[in-house]
Amino acid sequence: MLDDLLGRTELKERIEELEAERDHLEAQLEGEGERRREAVRERQNAEERINRLEDRIADLEGKVGKSEPEVKIGFRHEETVRGDRLDRALSRLESFDSGPESVLSAFVEEQIPEAVADLLGSHSALVSRAAPCLVYADDTGLLATALRPPIAPDPFVEWDDTPRVERSWLQPSGRFALALVRSDTFAVGVYEGHERVDYEGFTSDVKSDHSKGGFSQARFERLRDEQIAEHVEKCEDALSEVDTDRLYVVGDRRLIGEFDDAEVTAAVDATGKPEAALKDAFDDFWSVRLYGL
Repeated sequence: MLDDLLGRTELKERIEELEAERDHLEAQLEGEGERRREAVRERQNAEERINRLEDRIADLEGKVGKSEPEVKIGFRHEETVRGDRLDRALSRLESFDSGPESVLSAFVEEQIPEAVADLLGSHSALVSRAAPCLVYADDTGLLATALRPPIAPDPFVEWDDTPRVERSWLQPSGRFALALVRSDTFAVGVYEGHERVDYEGFTSDVKSDHSKGGFSQARFERLRDEQIAEHVEKCEDALSEVDTDRLYVVGDRRLIGEFDDAEVTAAVDATGKPEAALKDAFDDFWSVRLYGL
């Protein structure tokens, strides 16, 4: 009764209501906290599963990469042809007849022409490996070959019904002289096509080894260089007497550049006595490297 008189009863009821509301809110907060902790645990578990799956995927991709060999583009066919074998190969090439403007012929020195790259696609990289070379291909993919000729024409690219095959680029033709020059050996032949109709050859006394005694290595090198220079002069004199419009000089890579009158120079390994070495040099020079693209 005293509480009622003093108004305490109403205050105590209000306190009880507030305490009940507080307990309810605390219970809600505790529930929310538990749910957040559960969400954090679930997120962490999910992240762990994702990491394990990514590791597994990377491992499998690595195994797949190892099991699949790298694909490398190579020549379908590659050989050196000469004589009858070369003649038959050129005859087959000349016989290829397709539709109008369907066969590409080109001579590539270094940079691949756009038409060759477009036609051969990724296989045009093989042309770079074969260059300098003649390239023959058709728009159906039936023909795709390259030949490295002894006599290089000026670069060209053209489309036609048949391949442009000039035999003079690839085989002996007409009248010409072929000279072999080595440090102590010289031989020159005059040819009508494959037939040799004239010949001259000689050797020079050029020191090849330095003896253990006597003069110094430097003096030996000077003497040898002088002997080689004299030998080259004799070779030039001999070639000045040769009556042909075309001269090809082959032999020692260090010496062939001395002959400015030569239409073509090429390094060959022909050795031995002059006449036999010239025959080997002739066969080597008139050999054609053939590539299937």
